[in-house]
Amino acid sequence: MVVGNPANTNALIASHFAPTIPKQNFTALTRLDQSRAESIIAEKTGVAVEEVKNIFIWGNHSATQYPDTHHATIGGQSLRKVVNDEAYLNGPYLEKV
Repeated sequence: MVVGNPANTNALIASHFAPTIPKQNFTALTRLDQSRAESIIAEKTGVAVEEVKNIFIWGNHSATQYPDTHHATIGGQSLRKVVNDEAYLNGPYLEKV
């Protein structure tokens, strides 16, 4: 678990210099933000958080991060089609994450 910013970069560097540890075993503090992003959407849409997939957090754990929902799905459907509220996704949702 990498907690120091730039968290994503530090996780990548750590995984590069520890080749015997499987890459899927590395995570960064931005995982907290990804989990938060998924749970907010799950609550809004009334689905289990496990149904929310492929929300990506760009940047580091800071005010400059961006939760990208453009490739995300809910139960196999486009998240943006399920939520169908651009104003929410581009405003209050971003601020909450």
